Amino acid sequence: MWIADHWNDYEVIDCSEGEKLERWGDYILLRPDPQVIWQTPKDAPEWERWNGHYHRSSKGGGEWEFSRLPEQWDISYQLPAAEPAAYLNGTGRLTFHLKPFRFKHTGLFPEQAANWDWFSRLILKRRQREKGRPIRVLNLFAYTGGATLAAAAAGASVTHVDAAKGMVGWAKENAAASGLEDAPIRWIVDDCRKFAEREIRRNNRYDAILMDPPSYGRGPKGEIWKVEDSVYPLISVCARLLTDDPLFFLVNSYTTGLQPAVLRYMIASALPVGAECVTADEIGLPVRQSSLFLPCGASGRMQDPTL
Repeated sequence: MWIADHWNDYEVIDCSEGEKLERWGDYILLRPDPQVIWQTPKDAPEWERWNGHYHRSSKGGGEWEFSRLPEQWDISYQLPAAEPAAYLNGTGRLTFHLKPFRFKHTGLFPEQAANWDWFSRLILKRRQREKGRPIRVLNLFAYTGGATLAAAAAGASVTHVDAAKGMVGWAKENAAASGLEDAPIRWIVDDCRKFAEREIRRNNRYDAILMDPPSYGRGPKGEIWKVEDSVYPLISVCARLLTDDPLFFLVNSYTTGLQPAVLRYMIASALPVGAECVTADEIGLPVRQSSLFLPCGASGRMQDPTL
């Protein structure tokens, strides 16, 4: 399992009976998690002093209950150790605006820091080895920009694509908060598959591609996305967008049917690289109370084998 264990502003305090207890900066949230099927003692005092509790409804959806939680607050993440000057913003520190909104989310998936660490190191290494060569990254289903900011801070030029205009606006705000408002980022509101196909026709190519597709969704014009039916065709399309010397390729999955071995098989089958360049595993977060790890999905990775 790839563990996101370098956070200071975030932690999973405990998890039990279908819920996880988290600290987001100075605030405690209690949110449902379908994978938490165990019933362990709730000994952590934070179980009784949360600031936000998302109650799942038996009819679907749910609603928040708040106790002294602001409408918005910030947390930060420090990318892996490097000379601060190596990062575009001079620090490698990323700042994210958070707010509770529908479907229990806050605007950030902290387990993805395990992937940010991985590919930001690759970008820094490629820049060091091939000084002056631009590194182009395509981020699909880019949400509020965590991966976009990590890649841009490490020195890549990023194309950020999401079908939701509000999410792209949120990502721009996170970029400004992280000192990356002038970074070479293209902000695109579009259906990811259609955008990738147009990029092929325009003969645009990328050194690295990452995608974080939802299990189910709709595009800006009502296009239906179901990950089991749509992700492999999209990976195949994106394989045609890679340069001849690709740096990395990343696919995330929060769908239980797309286990790590499935991700590895799809990537290795679709990309013009050897299977030995492709790995896959679960991603997870450490749980303070138990010293165990909470599974949070899976990732498939391809990387330049010389780095």
